[in-house]
Amino acid sequence: MTRTGFFSAISRVFMWSFLLALVVVVAYPLLWMVLNGFKTNTELFGNPFALPLQLNWENYVTAWNRGVSDYLTASVLVTVTSTIATVFISAWAAYGLTRVRMPFGRTVSGLILGGLMLAPAVALVPLVRMFQAMGLYNTFWALLILYTAFRIPFTTFLIRAYMIDLPREVDEAAEVDGASRWTTFWRITLPMCKPIIISTVILHVLFAWNEYLFAMVFTSGTGVQTLPVGLTSLLSKHGTDYPVVFAGMVVAALPVIVLFFASQRYFIKGLSEGIGK
Repeated sequence: MTRTGFFSAISRVFMWSFLLALVVVVAYPLLWMVLNGFKTNTELFGNPFALPLQLNWENYVTAWNRGVSDYLTASVLVTVTSTIATVFISAWAAYGLTRVRMPFGRTVSGLILGGLMLAPAVALVPLVRMFQAMGLYNTFWALLILYTAFRIPFTTFLIRAYMIDLPREVDEAAEVDGASRWTTFWRITLPMCKPIIISTVILHVLFAWNEYLFAMVFTSGTGVQTLPVGLTSLLSKHGTDYPVVFAGMVVAALPVIVLFFASQRYFIKGLSEGIGK
């Protein structure tokens, strides 16, 4: 074996060792959570790293009946509606910034992207007062508006970066054929942006599904609380059934994991082509 081949083999060994260690670091906590969701409290505290003696599916039934079903419904409703609103508004804004000549276009673009620097925690107090005055506090509308408004700058940034290098000749051909801007956007530009659209959808779903601060501050009822906040209600000061909590956590994590693995090909392609431009 040559010197170059030896170092190449060593580098491959180190690379695969690193990837294997990374898989263990990422996958083991998820596996540990799933396994502990099937245990009893006695098993969990006796040996938290051992396999369950039997699969106690009752923990999942108990978690479901203690409100996880309501929290799941609220999370799905808020996530789906805010995702549709955010991606559609951001895509339309990105189209305007890249395809429409407007006065002070760069200023408008800078103002939109400047929203990336606004920290949500800084605006909590005025937002609470404003939503209370508008009668939107403790409603789905509060979370929908907040999740949409605070994610539009970032989503617009990604879609705009992808649209910049799309061929303008297609738009010009559609205009010659008599297509309106709306028709061009909806039937031509948007389908061409499919990879980045899927990437932004996944990113927003991850944000909305796991968001805790707004959900905790702006909701205070079982009917509107999302999973991150609702799962804390499974904890009790007088003795917590931790396997039930782990079961609820598994229910909360499963939809996002399935979504990511189902669309990871488009996710990676969209980000690499969008951010890399």
